[in-house]
Amino acid sequence: MPSQVIIENFESEILKNNPLGDPFVRKLAVYLPPGYQEESSRRYPVIYMLSGFMGFGTMFLSPQAWGYAIDERCDKLIAEGRMEKCILVMPDCFTQWGGSQYMNSTAMGNYEDYLLKEIVPFVDGKYRTMASSGHRAAMGKSSGGYAALMLAMRYPDIFSAFFCSSGDMYFEYGYKGDFPKCYNTIRKAGSLENFFEKFFDAPKKTGDMITAINIIAMAAAYSPNPKSKTYGFDLPFDMETGEIRGDIWKKWLACDPVHLIDEKTFQTNLKKLKGVFLECGSRDEYHLHIGARIFTKKIKEYGIAHWYEEFDDGHMGTNYRYDVSLSKISGVISK
Repeated sequence: MPSQVIIENFESEILKNNPLGDPFVRKLAVYLPPGYQEESSRRYPVIYMLSGFMGFGTMFLSPQAWGYAIDERCDKLIAEGRMEKCILVMPDCFTQWGGSQYMNSTAMGNYEDYLLKEIVPFVDGKYRTMASSGHRAAMGKSSGGYAALMLAMRYPDIFSAFFCSSGDMYFEYGYKGDFPKCYNTIRKAGSLENFFEKFFDAPKKTGDMITAINIIAMAAAYSPNPKSKTYGFDLPFDMETGEIRGDIWKKWLACDPVHLIDEKTFQTNLKKLKGVFLECGSRDEYHLHIGARIFTKKIKEYGIAHWYEEFDDGHMGTNYRYDVSLSKISGVISK
C-alpha cells in the first residue's frame, strides 16, 4: 500500500478570538508512510515539519519542477532505504502578517500552545504514533528551523531531536540591516496604519513591502506589548527618527538562540536530546550561516553533541537538502 496524505480541518480553541482575527479552523497535513494501513499494529515516530515565513503546512505538498513534493520525496527516500518510516505532520501557523515564529504572542495569538497543546495531542490520539518525546522531532527551514530549535531547546519532554536548516539566529546580522528599510517604507506610507492598507490592497507585494512586513511580524513575535498603541507590539526603532530602541532590541535578543544558549537551562536541555542537527548554506543572503557558526561554536564549547554542515548555496531553492535532514532526523527518533 502506498503512502497516504490526510488533510485534517482542525478547529482550534486556542486560536479562537486571536488578536488578528485570523482563521481558527486550519488545514493540518499528515503524511502516513507506505504500509501504514496494512501494518495495523505498528506505531511510528513523528516529525513535525515547520514551514518558513510566508509559508504553511500544505505548501510542502506542492509539486516541484525537477523536484519532489514532500510526500514524493519521503516515498523515494524510504524506498531507497535512506529514511525510516515516519509520520510527518505539517501544521499551519501562518498569520496575516506572514508568520508567527510558532510563538505565543499577545499581538498575534498563541501558536506555540496551538502546536504543543492541541496539535500534538490530536495527532497522538488519532494516529498510531510512538507517543513519547523519544520518538518525536521538529524540523524546518528559516523561521521553521528557528522554531524547531527553540521548541526542542525549551521542551525536551516533548521533542527529543530537531533539525534546523538556515534558522534565524544572530539577529544582529539577520534582522538589524532591515530596520532602516522597514522604517523608510512605513514613513513613506505616512503611518503604520497606512502601510497595512497599502500592503493588503497591493495586488503584488514589492520587495520593500515584504521586508517591512517581515520586521513587523518579528516585532509582533519578539516584542509584543498589549499596552502599545502600535497594533499590540513595539517596533525596535523610533518611528520619528529611526533610532534603534535599546529596550526593545534587548527583547529581540532575548529570543535569539545565539544568546539563549549561554543560559545553563538551555544547555542542559540540549544535552537531553538524542539529535541536535543544524545546517546552512555558506552563501545565505540573510547571513544566517554566520549565526549558525556562532551557535555551533558555542554548543561545542558547552560540550553538547551535535551535527553541523554547511553546503555551497544560499537561502532559497534548497529543498534538495531534505534528503539529508529527513534521513538524519528519522534515523535518530526511530531508535
